[in-house]
Order: sequence, then structure tokens, then C-alpha cells
Amino acid sequence: MKITSITFKAIALLGAGTLALGASAQDKKERPIQPGGNWSAMVTETDGGHTFGNPDAKTKLVEFMSYTCSHCAHFAQHGDRAIKMAYVPTGRISYEIRHLIRDPVDLSAALITQCGAPSKFAANHEALMYSFDEWMAVAQKTTQAQRSRWQFGSKSARLQAIASDLGFYEIMEARGYTRAELNRCLSDEAKANAMAEKSAADIQKYGLSGTPSFVLDGELLEDTHDWPSLEKRLNTVKK
Repeated sequence: MKITSITFKAIALLGAGTLALGASAQDKKERPIQPGGNWSAMVTETDGGHTFGNPDAKTKLVEFMSYTCSHCAHFAQHGDRAIKMAYVPTGRISYEIRHLIRDPVDLSAALITQCGAPSKFAANHEALMYSFDEWMAVAQKTTQAQRSRWQFGSKSARLQAIASDLGFYEIMEARGYTRAELNRCLSDEAKANAMAEKSAADIQKYGLSGTPSFVLDGELLEDTHDWPSLEKRLNTVKK
């Protein structure tokens, strides 16, 4: 899906001004200790997302994704686990999921999935991506009154309104989060600004034009936007 495209009218009404850039990038978190000889359980938070597996792996795969992208949801449901099961455990290949922030819904979802310890991110990410069809259907039917709540007030209030209207709170409460915890994450303006800033920098650095897009060892993979095409590329790399 093209980065410049907007998936539904409600997001278009928000305007570009809702994402305030300019904050410094988020500091990288301290790396956890390698979990034995199997790297599949290791998750490291980066300044752009989360890396699964050995952060010092010789081969590095990065996925650039958007939470309002149906193709990204499809990849999350069919490609994520295959990569984690077949390629990550040896420690030779790492897999990073990095956010591209296209609109305020993206930002709300990204802050929600990054709420809590890095070890929680994988299941948080799956919770939103596996329920994509349900909450996107709700988004497409939002009223003018709801969309107004997404446009006015503080940034945290707008993001919380999105999370409420689209059912993000209920999805994450089923994962054990409290509304207070989620509100703290949605109110973290420094992190929100850093994520948006990093997203803009990644688009410019790699020339990204759609999601999902994949970078392998620093090189953007052309015409690779789904699991079958990515799998062919990965099969040329020794596991």
C-alpha cells in the first residue's frame, strides 16, 4: 500500500498537522542477555521498532509496516511467524519490525503496541494485526462526531479518542493491560514525536513508497511486498 494513500475518509479529515515532529530519537534500550542457544525468544527495542533474534546477526531483515495497511495485516498473519520460526532461531538472521507513521490512527496503534516491556511487543502487534478487519470496519463507519474528537484537543486526548472509538482499549485489556496503563502510553508525546520523526527519516533514507516494504542488509528489496516474494529472497540467504 502506498505510504501517501489514506485508507479511509476519517483519517483524511485529520490533516497532516496532527503529527508534531522534531523530538530527538528515542534512546535504544539495553540489550537483554542471549537466551541460551535459541535466539527466537530475544526481543530488543530499537529507536524505530523491535528486533527479534540476535541484534548482531550477520544478516539483518527490516520490515517497514503501517497499522492502517491491509497488506501489512496480511503479512503479519502469514509471514511474521514463519520468519521467527525458520530464520531467527539460529542467530544468523535478525528480523526487525519498524513503524511507518502515515496518520494518527497509525500513531495510536504504534504507541499501544509498544506499551510495556519489549517482550510484550510481539503479542501486542499480533493482537492488533489479527483483528485488523474488525477494527478497520469500525473505522470506516465512524461518525462526524467521532472524527471531530480525533481532530481537537491535546494530542493525547486525540489519540485516546481513536483508541476508544476503534476498540484498541478492549483488545489490549484482553492482554492484561489496564486503561490507565494504556493512557500513559498514549500520552507519551516524546515517544510519539520520536516515532514520527524516525518514520519520516526512514522514508527518505530508503526511498520507501509503500507498505509493507523490506530492507535486507541495508538494501531495499524491489517488488517485494508480501510473504511469497520475501520468502524467495530469504531462501537465497543461508539460515
